[in-house]
Amino acid sequence: MKIGELARRSGLSTHTIRYYERIGLLPHADRNPSGQRDYDASILTWIEFLDRLKGTGMPIREMLRYAALREHGVGTEAERSTLLEQHRERVRAHVAELQACLLVLDTKIAGYAGMEQRIKDYDASIPERQRKPAGARQAGAR
Repeated sequence: MKIGELARRSGLSTHTIRYYERIGLLPHADRNPSGQRDYDASILTWIEFLDRLKGTGMPIREMLRYAALREHGVGTEAERSTLLEQHRERVRAHVAELQACLLVLDTKIAGYAGMEQRIKDYDASIPERQRKPAGARQAGAR
């Protein structure tokens, strides 16, 4: 497939695809007789995986390290696994941190909801009072 179709199917821009290829995240594409890039459809799976790594916050240098190990093939599985396991632990720690932040937000929101209910309850408990006309003073109020 041509770079335009790969961009459309992967969600990456053609500029990003060329950049990823230049820095080594994507393997260099075969070229057709007219010199245009010709990608195999299997690259979509790799791009999706890279997108997941990026989405989980993996630094590009680690993505490059993983891509280089992948390029070397058999014999690098243990190192690739270790790299992913270490990243998984960072992702888990980040998820736990986000869950703690979410709990704080939920508690604060619940507090506001409780405050609104307390105000309604308080307002409902006050008997209707006679309002005095504006400017009316009580005798001896000075």
